[in-house]
Amino acid sequence: MLLRTDRLLLRPFELRDADDVWAYRRLPEVVRHMLVEARDRDGAAVGVRRMMAETEIGPDGGVVTFAVVLPERDTVIGEVSLVVRSAVHRCGEIGYVFHPDHQGKGLASEASNELLRLGFEDLGLRRVYGMCSAQNAASARLMERLGMRREAHFIGSRWAKGTWRDELVYAILADEWRLRRSRLRRSR
Repeated sequence: MLLRTDRLLLRPFELRDADDVWAYRRLPEVVRHMLVEARDRDGAAVGVRRMMAETEIGPDGGVVTFAVVLPERDTVIGEVSLVVRSAVHRCGEIGYVFHPDHQGKGLASEASNELLRLGFEDLGLRRVYGMCSAQNAASARLMERLGMRREAHFIGSRWAKGTWRDELVYAILADEWRLRRSRLRRSR
């Protein structure tokens, strides 16, 4: 499955992407808020192989992870994923990781908005949520820019990297997403 936005190509991962993934997954500022440690080159290749297998998604379940590519440079600058968490409740979860050199340009919002479109329009999801460390203000702001509302602040809810971590949960319903999207179109 290939998805295109104004500036990006979202495509399945390929083995040749391992060096691009390693370029950002090795950075302390990228993995600081993640549950995993920085990866070495071999670890990045293992991660790419795992993400290569995440290509099956439908309203009944599954996960899809896309390499976020700048088409003019054919460079992977990040990754976005959508997981159907409950077919019965039509609920999904989004996630994202981007190279710091490409943050602050609206690219993560663009890619994540496309995943919301996929979830709501193509898969018929009713609700999509995302989670982040409460210390990750940039991730929280991104979810707010996507129109998601903060639903929870879990105190000391996850043991990660030798400490208890607070987590934030943001979510948006399909009707809210459609209304927001129609307002954005009319304002252009």
